[in-house]
Amino acid sequence: MDHMRIALRRTSSAAVAAGVLLLVAACGEDGTATDPVAGKVSDSPSATDEPSPSEATSAPAEEEPAEAGTVPVYYVGDTGSGPRLFREFRKVSGEPALGAAEMAAAGVPADPDYRSAFPDGGGFSSVAREDGRIVVTTTDDAWTERPSGMSDSQAELAVQSLVYTVQGALQTRDAVVVESPGGATTLFGIDTADGVGNADQLEVLSLVNVTSPEEGAEVPDTFTASGVASSFEATVPWEVRDGSDAVVARGFATAEGWMDALYPWETEVDLSDLAPGTYTFIAMTDDPSGGEGNPPMFDTKEITVG
Repeated sequence: MDHMRIALRRTSSAAVAAGVLLLVAACGEDGTATDPVAGKVSDSPSATDEPSPSEATSAPAEEEPAEAGTVPVYYVGDTGSGPRLFREFRKVSGEPALGAAEMAAAGVPADPDYRSAFPDGGGFSSVAREDGRIVVTTTDDAWTERPSGMSDSQAELAVQSLVYTVQGALQTRDAVVVESPGGATTLFGIDTADGVGNADQLEVLSLVNVTSPEEGAEVPDTFTASGVASSFEATVPWEVRDGSDAVVARGFATAEGWMDALYPWETEVDLSDLAPGTYTFIAMTDDPSGGEGNPPMFDTKEITVG
């Protein structure tokens, strides 16, 4: 991939100003990729945390959420095709789904390339499954209408950030209803009264996402990288770059599928020839067009090789 230079940090907002229009209300359910069980506690989720596309999409209704655990949280990141959602696993205390929603709205992502889709000023007071739906209650009416400066596409992306996050924490693809103390059922002006489903993964999620290594991880000179992707012919190229942006290692992983959803991938990364220090691991989508089509999507993680 010598023909392609990847901006490792801070894609400019001008380059991604054209946001992707997301499918929000009454979207078809997507059962091809669920997140790990919310109650599972892991400081560094491994490749085994990646779900099989054939796994069930909902936990038993009688199963109570764990009191503490690691949950998937969906943040916004920039791509060559506009802002999309990236998943990060975060440890929360208390009720996992509420903790996940709060983390999506006000948490600081571990990866500095990500950001919350939510403006300041609001919050969530509860998340519960009721009659086949997920009901999220806000602390006040601050997020009922779309605030000044937030575009339609940004509002839609924020709604999907919440939908994917609470669905992942509860291990269900139930539609989401947002209610305010004043009785409104809109979130940033988007009506949720009939339930909002998760939009198509290929329209709203980054097409490649690194689960392990995590941002800032210390890794041995040989480690297993993992994540999810939807990349041409299931090929997920990866690179390791040093502080001068020079490629010092490269290879590829093969995902479990492609085209219709994001699928798990993992690969062994051998850096035994490198000196100890700080590097950047990059996973990306394959570009069979040689730069003629849409730009590849990528996810980067800064690592320290011991």
